[in-house]
Amino acid sequence: MSWHAKAMASYDHGWSDYVAGLKQALIELEQDITEAEKMSDSCTLEWCEAIEHVVDELSNAIYTIHEPVFSTDEQSQSIKDMRKRIHDIYHRYKMVKP
Repeated sequence: MSWHAKAMASYDHGWSDYVAGLKQALIELEQDITEAEKMSDSCTLEWCEAIEHVVDELSNAIYTIHEPVFSTDEQSQSIKDMRKRIHDIYHRYKMVKP
């Protein structure tokens, strides 16, 4: 395998790991908000500030992604889906926030 092929394979692997990490963070954030929706007293000021910080960080990470030239249609769609999900998560958070 040539140096270039190895470098691109490594880059692709890193890219895939990064996107997978963002997806996992969205899942965990959705779970936290689902729990808060079930328990009206769980949205303390501290909890709300922490969740809002996470939402802001994830939004920034997801909306500033510059897709690599070699990204597949599936990867591009995945990013679009994450952008919609973070928007929906923020809306749900605002409904829970006192």
